[in-house]
Amino acid sequence: MDTTARIPLAAKLGFTAFMAVLVPTYWINYGPTNFLYFCDVALFLTLFGVWTERALPISMAAAGIVLPQLLWVVDFLGELFGVPVAGLTAYMFEPQNPLFNRSLSLFHGWLPFLLLWLVRRVGYDRRGLWAWCVTAWALIVVCYVWMPPPPEPGADVDPNLPVNINYVFGLDGRQTWMPAPVWLFVWMLAQPTVLAGPTHLVLRRLAPTAPRR
Repeated sequence: MDTTARIPLAAKLGFTAFMAVLVPTYWINYGPTNFLYFCDVALFLTLFGVWTERALPISMAAAGIVLPQLLWVVDFLGELFGVPVAGLTAYMFEPQNPLFNRSLSLFHGWLPFLLLWLVRRVGYDRRGLWAWCVTAWALIVVCYVWMPPPPEPGADVDPNLPVNINYVFGLDGRQTWMPAPVWLFVWMLAQPTVLAGPTHLVLRRLAPTAPRR
């Protein structure tokens, strides 16, 4: 059996150090429900994957968030140069948002590239697509049933309270152009067809296939 480490120790320690700072900071500032976001779940999958060198958790995170996070990168660059694209990263330029917290949020920009590199190191497990989709569907249901919806205009709410987690009520606040359950179904359908599915097809074609363990 080949016991050679495929992920350098420096990468493991560096990512773990980042998580050791991010987790308590986010917990204190935003509360534990913040970790229900897809991107935060992907961070924990990546942390598990880098230490175990198992392809499945890394493949799940890659299939699930590489495409959305690349869109984040495009939007951030647009905001940076004064050409907003979708408004996804406007919060990164709000002075009332502490600079340290914003600096931690830059992980959205480098995480997709880290995942692509990790997939090259450990291989892509094709089960990652549906493993991610099942995880995403569970998170969507939990956030829709138990997490706060977008507040009404003018409502006095904690600005740090995570609401509309994973866009379960709409992409820009609460959508009104279809019944909420229909939106929920469309959003769940979009996970394998629009978001994770295309990434899966690219990784399946270009990344080495992970050996079964």
